Amino acid sequence: MAENKTVDTAKRQKTLAQELATGSSGKRIPLYQKIAYGFGDFGNGFMFDLGQAYLTKFWIDAAGIGAGAVAGIFGFTKIFDAFMDPVAGSVIDNRKKIGKAGKFRPVMMISAILLGIMTVVTFTMPDLSPTGKIIYAYAAYMIWGAIYSFTNDPYGSLASVMSRDVQDRSFLATSRQVGSVGAQFLTGIAFIPLMTMFSGGNSKHGFFIASIIFAVLGVLMFLICYLGTRENVQVHRDKEAKAEGFKDYFKVVFTNGPLFVIILMTIFTISAMNTNNQMMVFFAQYNLGNIGLQPIVNGIMMGTSIVGVFLIPTLTKHFGKRKTAMVSFVVGAAANILNFILPTNVITFIVLVTIGYTALAIPNGITWAFVSDVIDYGEWHTGMRKEAITYAAFNFSRKLAQSLAALVSAGILALTGYIANAHQTARTLTGIKAAMTLYPGVCLLIAAIVIGFLYKLTDDKYVQIAQDLDNGVWEHGKIGDQDVKNKNN
Repeated sequence: MAENKTVDTAKRQKTLAQELATGSSGKRIPLYQKIAYGFGDFGNGFMFDLGQAYLTKFWIDAAGIGAGAVAGIFGFTKIFDAFMDPVAGSVIDNRKKIGKAGKFRPVMMISAILLGIMTVVTFTMPDLSPTGKIIYAYAAYMIWGAIYSFTNDPYGSLASVMSRDVQDRSFLATSRQVGSVGAQFLTGIAFIPLMTMFSGGNSKHGFFIASIIFAVLGVLMFLICYLGTRENVQVHRDKEAKAEGFKDYFKVVFTNGPLFVIILMTIFTISAMNTNNQMMVFFAQYNLGNIGLQPIVNGIMMGTSIVGVFLIPTLTKHFGKRKTAMVSFVVGAAANILNFILPTNVITFIVLVTIGYTALAIPNGITWAFVSDVIDYGEWHTGMRKEAITYAAFNFSRKLAQSLAALVSAGILALTGYIANAHQTARTLTGIKAAMTLYPGVCLLIAAIVIGFLYKLTDDKYVQIAQDLDNGVWEHGKIGDQDVKNKNN
């Protein structure tokens, strides 16, 4: 008997060693599911990226709202959106009647349809007084943000219940980031030409028609994601658990160290990316002197980023997620800061902005794998699984970052004396360039420091955690053991 136990122990140790070497734990999922998952962020980007890249332009130049007021709209509504995320997360996590479609997929699909409708509404401006236009913009974008929370929170949480395998999650992160950057690519090169084509001398009408096209495409992409994915991971869900509130939300955040680090990092990375996207149309029109260059620059920059994102599985397999992200941030920071220092030139600008954006796209893709990992870490650490609330906490940081990016973009335009559709002063041009290049460079440098020195959930440690969860074990005992939970809480 003792000899058999020794053999069994040796087999288990050999299996664990193999899993640590290959990054494998749990059952693998079919390729079509991993690809279908990426279509969700493809659709998400068609609606989300329009607001991040073109609402500033629409509200200032087409609707006639002042740059300072636009900064206020973005700043307030994004903070409002941030507080909607824990509400959405609590509602989703508290769902009791879960059908065959799963916990997250139905909520995601219904909300995506509503999000498409509201995307068109945000790019519509009735003939109102100046004050009325501001009120309409506030209301429309706040409603859009609330629905976005109910779309994005279940979509982000879905990956954590599709697979626990490390390589699967790297593929899911890659698939999602390819979808995201792909949507940025298409909106970046096609939206302005479509808007111009359908404007007929009225830019408001052009924005309206172009937004309809992209909203319809966005909903169709979410439908592909809904039909092609499954919630494969069997997780423990306590049917008798009480409904969570804000107290539980804060408990999730502040007892999950790796999650807190990812939140901090994301504030800098997402504000860098969104500032870049928002300022590109202004930089092309005024600093480069030709708005027609905007889709060309975006096509090169985002097309190259898609190629870079495909390298994520290879890079993370050889170097790990944390090291790959940290090095990418450093490269991106150097490229952006150099782009600010050098005199404005079309060629050097395109080369450096492409390097910077690709270096940002890679760790942004890895972030989705980080989020799935910290969801499992939270379950392993506390014995309670809270996918939607954990993802809502992460998404809170994205909304803060989006608000910060909007304040930087529209705020710099207002502070440097930007005048819509007019010749800009040297001060305004410098402000646009600083927002476009220097701000993202500094943000990525800080992100490198945060992920490099504070994030402690290595891939090897995660594989061990995943194996514990597959065996129904958490850090202090067995999952579902309420006596142990109560003692440790």
